[in-house]
Amino acid sequence: MLKHWPPLNALRGFEAAARLGSFHKAAEALNLTQSAISQQIRSLESYLEQPLFHRTGRSVSLTDAGHDLLSTTQTLLQQLAVGIRRLDQYRKPNQLVVNTTPAFARHWLLPRLADFHQRYPEVDLWLFTSFEVPDMASETIDLAIRDDIGAQAECSFSVLHQDLLYPACHPDLAAQGRTTLHGEREMDWSHWQVEGGEDVGQQGKGLNFSDPGLLLEAAGEGLGIALVSQLLAQRLVAQGQLQALSAQRVRGPAWSCLVHRDSQDDPQARRFLEWLKVALAG
Repeated sequence: MLKHWPPLNALRGFEAAARLGSFHKAAEALNLTQSAISQQIRSLESYLEQPLFHRTGRSVSLTDAGHDLLSTTQTLLQQLAVGIRRLDQYRKPNQLVVNTTPAFARHWLLPRLADFHQRYPEVDLWLFTSFEVPDMASETIDLAIRDDIGAQAECSFSVLHQDLLYPACHPDLAAQGRTTLHGEREMDWSHWQVEGGEDVGQQGKGLNFSDPGLLLEAAGEGLGIALVSQLLAQRLVAQGQLQALSAQRVRGPAWSCLVHRDSQDDPQARRFLEWLKVALAG
């Protein structure tokens, strides 16, 4: 990391002059004097301790170092412009930022978002997924719906749904020689055994997945048997891609909600939570 950075204005002046091939045209494009552009580029060359332009009368052309810096500068300025434009989303009056896991978003929430949008078209929902639990005190998040969270400072906490787990596979999967798919936390077969689950032919070896959503999709694709979330598997079961291997169910994760204190009285958050609770109970 550089200890000292060249001024942003000098980089803008350099980029304009290099792109347009003229200090005069760069000055016109940036509403500056030609003298100001010349000074910016001289200060940048002094900082870099090497020339960036060949100067021949009124014409200028880039040195090799100038060509190299132009590519870097254009990328930098473009990324900065995109980042600044992206900040507009934080000014939307009806915006609601919801954090959840990729598995919940993909397998449960996404298929139901059309219903939410139809009921509450005024809510500008921003769905932010992450594998890691967010720090609600430092991140711009109104509420989080996850199966891996507990109470946090500056938030209200509530359990929305107690999930159940069961072993499942694709209906066409052969009865013998099935590969065992392994997940983490409650989706690990050791949890099924500790909870008294019956033997369905699971083995210690097989394929391993850290993402429960990917584990569920692998089972639906016929890659093997897996311990799946009853909540998240609903769509694949309805589509005929998954069938249970046992009538037994064991305790799964608790889907819980964190609502930031600044959003507890927000009507957008209230509407989303009301809709969510009805949908989870359905």
